[in-house]
Amino acid sequence: MKPFAVIQTGGKQYLVEEGESIVVNKIEGKEKDVVTFESVLLYAVDENTTHIGAPLLPNVKVLATITEQGKGEKIRIARFRSKSRHRRLQGHREVLTKLSIQKIAVDKK
Repeated sequence: MKPFAVIQTGGKQYLVEEGESIVVNKIEGKEKDVVTFESVLLYAVDENTTHIGAPLLPNVKVLATITEQGKGEKIRIARFRSKSRHRRLQGHREVLTKLSIQKIAVDKK
């Protein structure tokens, strides 16, 4: 079992492992910039060793690299009221950032 962590960004929580990619809400930065997540909620070294924050772990950081900035799929929102010929159609595309998790760094204190 590889070590993993649970981070919080954009009001959501993500389970991450070293070497994997995740898609999160937009984070400011350019491609190939390094982002540090200090809001780590849980860190598991192996099956027997798990560190749980209350609410955060102060000595664990997750380093990630921005690989892509872009938009997600288009969502179509339709409103309809019967018997009144009222129809509205609206579209929305969320701005997203794709991250590559480089390292889960633990500061031994």
